[in-house]
Amino acid sequence: MNQANQMALTFRCPPALRELLPPPIPAVRGLPDWFKAMPPKAFSATAAKDELTLKKCPPFIDAMIYGFLIPLAIDLEVHDGEFAWDFEVPQGYVSEFSHSPIDFHDPAQALGTPFFDADRFLIKFNCFWTIEAPPGYSLLFTHPINRNDLPFTTLTGLVDCDTFHDSPLNFPARWHDANFAGVLPRGTPVAQCLPVRREHWVGRFEALSDDATVRMVQTRDALAFEPGVYRRRYRVPKY
Repeated sequence: MNQANQMALTFRCPPALRELLPPPIPAVRGLPDWFKAMPPKAFSATAAKDELTLKKCPPFIDAMIYGFLIPLAIDLEVHDGEFAWDFEVPQGYVSEFSHSPIDFHDPAQALGTPFFDADRFLIKFNCFWTIEAPPGYSLLFTHPINRNDLPFTTLTGLVDCDTFHDSPLNFPARWHDANFAGVLPRGTPVAQCLPVRREHWVGRFEALSDDATVRMVQTRDALAFEPGVYRRRYRVPKY
């Protein structure tokens, strides 16, 4: 990326926790093992030929590698719907911070939403980092993109982190895999944050002109008959 186009998010944590916490990472470094193991092509019984898989779909990949991933602070053990952890927080000022990687929201707080379960709390992943964005930017926090393999679903929120950056953020999530048993390891991504420039947008609606129709047909044909045309002609590097 051209340095003139680089922007920075600033992540801060208490000095006493600096060596204990896994830091947020660029999302490009957090692609899951299942994605790395995917073949680029797979045989389609319907088409009777090899077809490109999602591993060769730039929009699918670009969404996964954009922004930063926020990691789970410590191993989280889950058995019979109960959570346990071992997190020794140093004494002193830092002890005012949570000693827990998770907290919870009462079910009533999600009443009327698809996330509501009368007999189940929403969990809340505690983050020990403050995050400062450049002026004019908010951060969209959402479930790690295309990560349906995770046993939880993080709720999406937009935070004005250019002005609100002196408090750690926390990420509510619905634990949807009631049968999960084992350890959710330290470093598991619990949220993805994507910078969003605050601008006022309006929609314009027009009929295609003759020239635009020609371009649409040409683009359609190129996409159909030239593998990788989007990546070669249109894709803009994200990092």
